[in-house]
Formats: sequence, C-alpha cells, structure tokens
Amino acid sequence: MDFKDSIRVIPDFPQPGISFKDITTLLKDGEAYRRAIDELKALVSHLQIDVIAGPEARGFVVGAPLAYALGVGFVPIRKSGKLPYETIEVGYDLEYGKDTLAVHTDAVKPGQNVLIADDLLATGGTIATSVSLIEQLGGNVVGAAFLIELTQLAGRNKLSGIGVHSLLTYED
Repeated sequence: MDFKDSIRVIPDFPQPGISFKDITTLLKDGEAYRRAIDELKALVSHLQIDVIAGPEARGFVVGAPLAYALGVGFVPIRKSGKLPYETIEVGYDLEYGKDTLAVHTDAVKPGQNVLIADDLLATGGTIATSVSLIEQLGGNVVGAAFLIELTQLAGRNKLSGIGVHSLLTYED
C-alpha cells in the first residue's frame, strides 16, 4: 500500500512555503490506518519496548494504537497544565514558536525501555523534548517511530543515538 496516497498535502499551510502533510485523510480510512499501525509495529517489533510515549495530540493517535498492537502501555506527553498529577516539564522551540511539554512523574519507571511515537518528525524539537522528559524519569529511550519524516528538516540529527523508524519520507 502506498500510504502517500492517503496523505493530503496542503500547500502554503500554515504559512507560505510550507507543504503541510495532513494525516486526517489516512486516519479516517480504517484500512489504511490499521495497515499503517501494523507496518509501524513491524518496523519496531525487534526493539525491547516496555511502554510507548506520545506527545499531544497526534502522538496519541499513533502511539496508543501502536502500544495496543505491541501489548505495552501508553504514556501521554501533554502540554503544560493539562495533566492532573505531579509533573515534570521541559520547554522547547517549535517551528513556529515556543511550547512546554509535561509528563506525570510516575509515568515511566527507572530502567523501562520507551519508544517515542508521533505522526511526524520535522525539526525534531518536540521529540527531543519528549526524550528529555523520559530520560529525566530514568527511562531508556530505545527508539522513535513516525508515520512521516520530513527529511530536509533533519530532525533525526537532534535524536543522536536513537534509532528513527519512519513509515514515509518526504523531501519537501
């Protein structure tokens, strides 16, 4: 299956020169969505994974079904102020501004192997921040999995030492 046929590309969104990759068209197609998760599972099944962590919000729609498929738990990484229990937080730069991510202090046990999952790897800021949060809790990040990687933005360079597994790549 060519998953690119299920991704809508929107030129000049959210600003001129950006070619936005819209995964909602893949998500609404049950067969394509299931196959994408199954193929991501195949890409990471060789890793020793105790839990998957995914950043808000599209990391939830990739990470949670992938965790289910692998039979492991899922840890949501949320924006600051959204989690009800004690958290740790890390601020970071986005492609279009700044943000802060948080995770519960008891979300990952020291020594647990964690896969970070999200819809898209662009500049790597969100994922590098997610890695930092997991490592602060004593977790061992064993890899990162994405539906899409925008290779020209070189986000994987911010994830040195972490295996990056991408279902699709785009040059633009």
